[in-house]
Amino acid sequence: MNKLNLLSFKPINTDFGLLLVRLIIGVLMAFYGYEKLIHFDEMSHSDFWAKNVSFLGMNGSFPLALTIFAELFCSLLLVLGLFTRLSLIPLLFTMAYIFLVIFPFSILNKGDNGYEFNTPFVYFIIYLGLFFTGPGKYSLDAKIFK
Repeated sequence: MNKLNLLSFKPINTDFGLLLVRLIIGVLMAFYGYEKLIHFDEMSHSDFWAKNVSFLGMNGSFPLALTIFAELFCSLLLVLGLFTRLSLIPLLFTMAYIFLVIFPFSILNKGDNGYEFNTPFVYFIIYLGLFFTGPGKYSLDAKIFK
């Protein structure tokens, strides 16, 4: 039986760690998408989506629908580990659009308790890490695409 060496650089269980990251990040982002989905009518007519968000020359409900697709449905696929890398592409694009276009390059913000990282930037970095590592063996991708 292997001893747990806390000073070792070797991973204890990489696949379980990837599962935890996928579950937490996916569920947290799915809440954002769910809130947008249940308030779709109000949000699509709000000044923010009508004036600040433009994708392919369209404002209002179209970019909001794409955002809901990424934040809710792609996040649920991420939680399941199904089509993981494909589902990460819309999530990466959405987070990049938010921190590059909506809040231009505001990676660090002055918050109430000092400086804090912009949330879309943090999600982008985590999604990028998951894109390069893959979903791990505790995923539907691993079961289906052996």
